[in-house]
Amino acid sequence: MASMILKSISPNTTKLGFIGVGVMGQSMAAHLMKHGYAMTVYSRTASKCAALVEAGAKLARSPKEVAEQSDIIFSIVGYPKDVESVMLGSSETGARDAVIDGVRPGSIVVDMTTSKPSIAKRLHELFKEKSVFSMDCPVSGGDIGARNAALTIMCGGDQEVFDALVPVLQCMGKTVRLMGGPGMGQATKCANQTMIASTMVGVCEALLFAHKSGLNVEDVIAVLSGGAAQCFSLTSYGPRILKGDMKPGFYVEHFVKDMKIVLEECDRMGIVLPGLTQAKMLYEILIAQGGGRLGTQALMLALEKLNNIEFVPKNL
Repeated sequence: MASMILKSISPNTTKLGFIGVGVMGQSMAAHLMKHGYAMTVYSRTASKCAALVEAGAKLARSPKEVAEQSDIIFSIVGYPKDVESVMLGSSETGARDAVIDGVRPGSIVVDMTTSKPSIAKRLHELFKEKSVFSMDCPVSGGDIGARNAALTIMCGGDQEVFDALVPVLQCMGKTVRLMGGPGMGQATKCANQTMIASTMVGVCEALLFAHKSGLNVEDVIAVLSGGAAQCFSLTSYGPRILKGDMKPGFYVEHFVKDMKIVLEECDRMGIVLPGLTQAKMLYEILIAQGGGRLGTQALMLALEKLNNIEFVPKNL
């Protein structure tokens, strides 16, 4: 293995690549470009890259091509299996078009997908064998945080790599912190999703209760937002619910994926989280009702059906 030398990072000398430019990734990549970084982008659906290409990004035909043209490769894709596919390729097809097939020694790979801690640790070791640095840096903040460059970025990996990356990560996020070694960013995101899951249940239940009690629900949101019940889910998604806006800042099906990851970790550690288990069940009901591609606030639709109540407009 060649010696691993961490290169200095600046918009003048560092080329970036971004794999996955959906709801979150498109805004994140755009912020990096606005800070002067050259960008190569890839998505399985090429049309999602159109706005970034129009703004000056290069379009790649594969994750391998992104890696070949980039000093830092970011990814934010859907599922752990997608992380493995874009990073390591598919053993079924034998194709050599993954990041690991094109990455150069001294490059940095940054996976920002919510994935498994075990995958992050595996990637760290495999890329290290190629003299490539890697970090797991999942994010929180949804589409709003991505658009406003206000994401929380939870990082796992080596201190020197994190220190070098901070200025780049701050182009996309407001809170950027190293949580420990490889996999610890993903472990932190597991804790984050556990809290959000039960919080969203609480928000939807509180608004449904308020409606059934005859309260003005807009007033309830305003009052609760000024007290101990204040939270991101209430202030960001409460108004969307009242408008019937169920567009995804974060897909329900991806949220259920996240909860499954956490519960797998719980099984491994021998702990029980009943609140998370209940939240996952309710979201799976929503998926069964056809809501998998809606935003997480659409949990209200499942609770309405459960109670045979309708109080939000249906703009689906």
